[in-house]
Amino acid sequence: MAKLGEDVTEVLDYIPGRFQVIRHVRPKYACKACDAITKAPAPAMPTPRGRATPATLAHLLVSKYCDHLPLCRQSEIYARDGVDLDRSTLSDWVGQSTWLLRPIVEGIRRHVFAAEKMRGDDTTVPVLAPGLGRTKTGRLWVYVRDDRPFCGTAPPAAAYFYSPDRAGEHPAKHLVGFTGFLQADAYAGFEALYAPRQTKVGPAANAGIIEVAWWAHCRRKFHDCWVAKQSAVAKEAIDRIRGFYDIEDKARFAPPDERLAHRARTRPLVDAFFGWAGATVRKLSAKSDLAEACNYTIKRREALSRFLADVRLEIDNNIAENALRGVALGRKNYLFAGADSGGDRTAAMYTIVETAKMNDLNPEAYLRDTLMKIAQGHPISRIDELMQWKGR
Repeated sequence: MAKLGEDVTEVLDYIPGRFQVIRHVRPKYACKACDAITKAPAPAMPTPRGRATPATLAHLLVSKYCDHLPLCRQSEIYARDGVDLDRSTLSDWVGQSTWLLRPIVEGIRRHVFAAEKMRGDDTTVPVLAPGLGRTKTGRLWVYVRDDRPFCGTAPPAAAYFYSPDRAGEHPAKHLVGFTGFLQADAYAGFEALYAPRQTKVGPAANAGIIEVAWWAHCRRKFHDCWVAKQSAVAKEAIDRIRGFYDIEDKARFAPPDERLAHRARTRPLVDAFFGWAGATVRKLSAKSDLAEACNYTIKRREALSRFLADVRLEIDNNIAENALRGVALGRKNYLFAGADSGGDRTAAMYTIVETAKMNDLNPEAYLRDTLMKIAQGHPISRIDELMQWKGR
C-alpha cells in the first residue's frame, strides 16, 4: 500500500474537573545538644489553619457569584466526586475570602467614585428575616465607571453596595464626595441628590451631582402603552426615539470629534420630538398612561438632552442595567441571602467578579492569583498592584 496522505478529525472531549489532596510533610528535628525542636514552617494559605488552597477558594467564589450556583448545590456536586464539604464549611470559606478581598473592593469603589461621570442603578434581593419565617426585600446598588464608549482610557469598574431597604439615605451615603454626572433612573432617592439640600450625611453633601436621564427608560413607558392598547401615538414616539438610536449606534465607540459630529444630526430630531410631545399631550386625557409617559419625558428634557453636547455621556443607562443581570440570574438560583451580612458579602464579590469581567480577565484565574499573593503576605500598602486593570 502506498500512502496518499491522511485525514485528520478533531473531536471535543470533556475531562471533568477534579480535586486533589496535596500533602505537605514537615519532619521535626530535635537537637541533642540544646533540646530544641525544629520543623519547616507551614505552607502559606489564604485563611488561618485553612485547608482550602487559593485555587479551591477561587473556584468556590466564581461558581457562586459568576456561575450562580448556590452553596448547597455546590456541596452536592463535590459529593459526587467523593469530597464531603458541608454547606456551612463552604459558607465560612466565602466569608473568610470576602474579608481578605475587602481592601481590593474598597480600592475599586474609590476608583469608580473618582470618575467625572458614572451610571447608577439598583435591584431587589431577597434576604432571610430571622424569626419571621419569611424573607424581606433588600437592595443591591451598582455604580459603573466605563469610559470605553467614548474612547476614554480609564479602566472600567463596577462597585456594588447592599442595603436592607431602598431608603434615599443609602445612595446619599454612597455618593458623598462625588461630583460629576450621574446617569440613573427617576428614583426619588437619586433625584434628591441633584439639588443642594440638608441630609443626614451633611448639608448639601451632594450638591455637585448633575443628572443625566436616559432615553431607554422613557421609551419603555411608550412601549408599555403600545403593547397594552396598540396606540398610534405611542408607536410614533417609539419610531422617533428609534431615530436617535440609529445615529447613536454610529457614535458609540467613535473618537470624540466624530462622536459629536454624529450627535449634531441627533439634536434636531430630539428638538422635534419634544415639540411633537408637547403638542400631543394637550390632546390626551391627563390621567391616561400615554399622557403620563409624555409628561415624564417632557419634564426631563434638559437631563435627556445633555448627552448631545458632552461626548462622555450616553443616550441610555444600559451599561448599569447589564451590570445587574448577574444579580437577577443569581436571585433565581440561590433564592435569598441568609442575612444582611450575606448581602454585604454578595455586594463585595460582585464588585470583584464584574470588574474582572469588564477588564477581560478570567475571574477565577484572577482570584486564584490574587488569593495566592495575599497568602504569601502581599503588603496592603501595595494593594493597587492587585487591581484587575493591572493585568490589562
